Amino acid sequence: MKIFIIATSLIIGPLLLVQLYTTMSISKTQTQAYKVIQVEKDFEIRFYPAMTMATITSSAKTYKELGSSGFKKLAGYIFGGNSTKQKIAMTSPVYMNINDSVSTMSFVMPAQYHKDNLPKPNNSEVKIETTANEYVAAITFGGFASTKDINENKQKLESALKAKSISYYGNFRYLGYNPPYQLFGRKNEIIISVNQDFKQINTSK
Repeated sequence: MKIFIIATSLIIGPLLLVQLYTTMSISKTQTQAYKVIQVEKDFEIRFYPAMTMATITSSAKTYKELGSSGFKKLAGYIFGGNSTKQKIAMTSPVYMNINDSVSTMSFVMPAQYHKDNLPKPNNSEVKIETTANEYVAAITFGGFASTKDINENKQKLESALKAKSISYYGNFRYLGYNPPYQLFGRKNEIIISVNQDFKQINTSK
């Protein structure tokens, strides 16, 4: 029994240290800025200012398919696969728009970058684009995401919006905040653009 406890400690100890280091490193990662406009029981309304993204388009129809094929291409771009061999910092979250026809996966570029000062991707499948300002509804859940989790939270968000008579448009999008090797404190979100008129809110701050 004593040997088992010692062996378990030797395994779990380093794992916990790795996870602690991972958590500390991720806390330094730049996260996309937004402003919370309204908080409800199951979701919140946010304002996202325009941002620059690196995006790939895919025929993948599931979270796993899109993640495995898209991440490699986008990571290649920010890790130096571009016209100046420049390394660009990883940010969070990673966006996935998963659909039955065409899906997309996007990395948000660090705030100091825009279309005119980013290097050209070596991979022609990687496109640099700038989004428009938008209001979204967001719901948060933890753990390792799966297609089932994503679909369940889409339905939960949709039901909550209908209950509040908040209209929405476009596709539900998945936002992932953590690398695959992070075991604890994982964060996932589903967002959808909303039609509600929030123009009276000051979004300049």
